Parts: sequence; C-alpha cells; structure tokens
Amino acid sequence: MNALTLPLWSPYVGGVGIGILVWLSFLLVNRPLGCSTSFHKTAGMIRKITNRTAVDQNEYYQSYPPTADYHWILVFGIIIGAFVSSSLSGVFAVEWVPPLFAATFSANPMFRWIVALIGGILLGFGARWAGGCTSGHGLSGMAQLSVTSIVTVCFFFLGGIATAMITFALAGGL
Repeated sequence: MNALTLPLWSPYVGGVGIGILVWLSFLLVNRPLGCSTSFHKTAGMIRKITNRTAVDQNEYYQSYPPTADYHWILVFGIIIGAFVSSSLSGVFAVEWVPPLFAATFSANPMFRWIVALIGGILLGFGARWAGGCTSGHGLSGMAQLSVTSIVTVCFFFLGGIATAMITFALAGGL
C-alpha cells in the first residue's frame, strides 16, 4: 500500500501498468485505448439536448452515435484516478496557474485559461485529423505494430519538441 502513496512513481512501473491496461482493454472489451472520440461524443450528447433533429440527421453521428461508451467512461476513469492518486500521495492541490507556467510566461489566470483553451482546441483538432489521440496511437496503435501509429507518434514527438523549443525561446527560455 505504501507504493500507492508515493508522490512520484517509477516510469517503469507506470509503463508496465499502462501496458497491462492496453492488453486488458483488448482482452476484455476488444477495443483500443484512446480518449479523443469521447469529446466529439460529448459534443453530440450536449447538442442532442438542444437540437435532437440536427444530431439525428448528422451523417457523422449516424456512423458514430453520441453515447456514453467505453472510451467516454475511460475519460472519467482518468480524472477520478488522477484525483485518487494525488490525494493518496498528499500532493493534490488546486492551482489556477502552475508554478512553471507562472515563472515562464505569466501568473495571470485569465492568460493561462486562454492559452489552455487554444491549446485544447488545437489538440482536439489534431487528434481528430490524425485519426486518434496520443494514447490511441502511442499505446494501442504501437502495441499492434501499426505503421500509421508509429509514424504518427514520431510526428507527435517532433511537433511537441519543436513547439516547446519555439514557445520557450519566445518566452525567454528557462
């Protein structure tokens, strides 16, 4: 039980745990791990409340109905798991602006929220354009030795490194 209260886990233990989760996902529900589909399903469920006809006639939602499925519930599991883990380890804290962001860019919460919103929109667009998110391609796709996923993950890393270098260079570095 002491291992669950550590503030930082070994990346090897985390990697093995995620690998087992990918394996169990295929074994138990015959589905890959991934989160990006849950966001468009949530948008469809919200839209269905305000205009059911528009959702029912939407060609995309006819193929992919906006329902609370395995991937949708996985997102809530991630949120709950992160909360439980941080609470057990004693590092849970509500921070409007993380210290690294405040030191590098700004301590202004509104600026942080705007940056997070723009980043989230770009991430969501990129995930749908790439046919999946980093967890879908990086974990499940690479576990299946998918060439598309391997290439996509290489570009995730290249894009992330380039973005970080440009962003921190513009902000004056660390």
